[in-house]
Amino acid sequence: MSKKFSGPIEQDPAIVNLLERMPKSVQASFSEEQLSYLRNAVSSRQWGHHPVDVRGTIPWFKYRYYYVFLAGKNHRNMTRAQVRASRFINALLLAGFMTFSAIIGILLIYLLKSALGIDLLPDYSLGVWDWFKN
Repeated sequence: MSKKFSGPIEQDPAIVNLLERMPKSVQASFSEEQLSYLRNAVSSRQWGHHPVDVRGTIPWFKYRYYYVFLAGKNHRNMTRAQVRASRFINALLLAGFMTFSAIIGILLIYLLKSALGIDLLPDYSLGVWDWFKN
């Protein structure tokens, strides 16, 4: 949810940010009405503030790809299909996290067992301890 600015339009943060990127002669050419329409156009494209806001770019050969990860409280009204899809994705993410955590936990327990010299299956090794030591 965006906050409304109640002062003069020339002092609105969105307008100030926009005008700073223009030559002085162009800045002075806008009327108050034009600035209000610019504010509406600019503010409709802003994402707002999120507790988690991670943005970056990844160079890949001659191209650069960007990523955006936003997280926060959902203020949208969702349809029944969107709620079902959201629950399904959350279940997948939870299952993936639990699987990853279990694999890491088992690996740590295996490494601890190997470090303590406990040999559950004589003459058999997965090779993880040797890999970890190297």
